[in-house]
Amino acid sequence: MKAILMAVAAAGSLMVATQASANLELANKSGCMACHGVDKKILGPAYKDVAAKYKGQKDAEAKLIDKVKKGGSGVWGPMPMPANSPKVSDADIKTLVEWVLAQ
Repeated sequence: MKAILMAVAAAGSLMVATQASANLELANKSGCMACHGVDKKILGPAYKDVAAKYKGQKDAEAKLIDKVKKGGSGVWGPMPMPANSPKVSDADIKTLVEWVLAQ
């Protein structure tokens, strides 16, 4: 029984790692990583800082999806974030925002 539980846990960890890798690849492909790091500020804030800022806010996902689509400035300093729509699909933006908020 213990071996089965360990195998299930290992498979779950592999799935999570695979999904995180796919999300990082999507962020790279979409151009996000040119300005953001997962755990360090580049031109824009680190994704971990974004997740911390919006933690517990019920409207965070919708707010960030809109911000990624339309761009914006002023929340993290004077550097504006350009709009990413239609270059990045709505589905990909949603996936990326969910990933960022999970950091």
